[in-house]
Amino acid sequence: MKHPLANPALEQLFLNARTYSGFTDQPVEDATLTALYDLLKWGPTSANASPARFVFVKSAAAKAKLEPALSEGNRAKTLKAPVTVIVAHDLAFYDQLPTLFPHSDARSWFAGNEALIQTTAFRNGTLQGAYLMLAARALGLDCGPMSGFDNAKVDAAFFAGTTVKSNFLINLGYGAEDGVYARNPRLPFDAACRIE
Repeated sequence: MKHPLANPALEQLFLNARTYSGFTDQPVEDATLTALYDLLKWGPTSANASPARFVFVKSAAAKAKLEPALSEGNRAKTLKAPVTVIVAHDLAFYDQLPTLFPHSDARSWFAGNEALIQTTAFRNGTLQGAYLMLAARALGLDCGPMSGFDNAKVDAAFFAGTTVKSNFLINLGYGAEDGVYARNPRLPFDAACRIE
């Protein structure tokens, strides 16, 4: 029988978690990034399609490739972050369905249906990016998700000649408390939800 998580876990994942613009100098080890993926990959996607693809930008050379795509407001903090994750999705995700969804011919549902491919890849890749943030917080990392970059430049620099397209970026590391803004309000239940 499952039980609700204790308050410290809820605080770490949601209640006290913040969007970070700055990070300490503590590096994020490759083993932590592997553990991060090994958690997030279990989040559900349509037909287990798992279209998300992730590039963990850590090296100076990779950061130099990313820099021209960044907006002015995001450039300095992104280049300084220990890791920036390019959250992307593969528009040929359905080629993996014979392995990922073997009990049905799910590949045939998508092949040739461009509208369904686009919708499924974007929706589920975005979901997997959200799973990444929760997995990162669960592992003690802090996140700074953002838009504010040129997708076409990122795709040319990191995904040229592939069927992979960028969606959004997440800076990862161990958050520096200075520069964290006061938390903005959220909509109350009645403004965002209804029960029917």
